[in-house]
Amino acid sequence: MKAIGAGLAVVAAMTLSACEKPKFRSYDGPEVTQILVLKDKRTMYLLNGNRPLKTYEVALGGDPVGDKKIEGDMKTPEGAYVINRRNPNSAYHLSLGISYPNARDVEEAKALGKPPGGDIFIHGRAGKNRGTSPDWTAGCIAVTDDEIEEVYSMVRTGTPIYIAP
Repeated sequence: MKAIGAGLAVVAAMTLSACEKPKFRSYDGPEVTQILVLKDKRTMYLLNGNRPLKTYEVALGGDPVGDKKIEGDMKTPEGAYVINRRNPNSAYHLSLGISYPNARDVEEAKALGKPPGGDIFIHGRAGKNRGTSPDWTAGCIAVTDDEIEEVYSMVRTGTPIYIAP
């Protein structure tokens, strides 16, 4: 009887896991050669050359107008960066690190006598961590959890990202 109970538990667990959508997806389409974010349009494009592969509406830093200058200013940086890391255990579902600050950003913040900040990512919302305003991040670029799963599968470390005002 114990064996039957254990067998039913295994079948139940397999059935439940089959119903759950996997967090990690595979992608075998054209390479994403660059990412373009247009802050004023709250839009992110994954591009192959100049051809858009995917387009996403995004949330930005809580103060979205203007370039990030210092830590804590709630702004999303502007300029040329690269995707420099991947975080499969992000508090925001999944995340892709952006190489902010670059040398220019460090010099600008130094001139103001402040640290430039860091930890800028493209990430999901992860329900409980989502803010209440349209632009709610501390300077990151946010998409839905479903969308970050797609982005995470498509974008490789080293992919250039340009964030325009």
